[in-house]
Amino acid sequence: MTWVAEVSRTVTSGSAQQAAGYPSLFLLVFVGALVPVVPTGALVSSAAVVALHRTAPLSLLLVFVTASLAAFLGDGALYWLGRRGMRSRNGSRWLEAIRERAPEERLAQARGKLAEHGIAVLVLSRLVPAGRIPVMLACLMAQWPLRRFSRGNLPACLAWAATYQVIGVLGGSLFEEPWEGVLLAVVLTVVVSAAPGVWRRVRSAG
Repeated sequence: MTWVAEVSRTVTSGSAQQAAGYPSLFLLVFVGALVPVVPTGALVSSAAVVALHRTAPLSLLLVFVTASLAAFLGDGALYWLGRRGMRSRNGSRWLEAIRERAPEERLAQARGKLAEHGIAVLVLSRLVPAGRIPVMLACLMAQWPLRRFSRGNLPACLAWAATYQVIGVLGGSLFEEPWEGVLLAVVLTVVVSAAPGVWRRVRSAG
């Protein structure tokens, strides 16, 4: 939880440190889009909590703009790297990383939905836990140009940032202390992210 503490400290300890906190948020979300190990949803929710307790609504707007822009640019960079790998005979480590995170069953579903519904599937993919990478790989395999991918990815990133910010606002509004809202926002984000996978395992076991 060190990243949560860092966001809380930089965003809540005065205007100068708040200004430094937004580049930190941008960098973490951007890196999380490239390397899906950073819990970017929880990060945005946590930033929204501490913004709510300070200078809302301006801080909330800055969190939204920062998170959505970082996610959009990070997705675009990863897609561009994936396209380079698709055109290369030897592929690339980025393309391999995308393939490793897209199980065959999820990829087949993504390709079918993408062929049927087009950009709408891309818009929804960021709102579905573990849905972004299979749909991105499906777009790569369908040879979508970066411009077409970006047109669908922009509203996807805006909806994603808004959704996790709402989770943070709901959690933060219940408590007087920011850290309590941050903790609840993180828990809610983890539950939302894990619920589909748990449901799939329950269905498979049944």
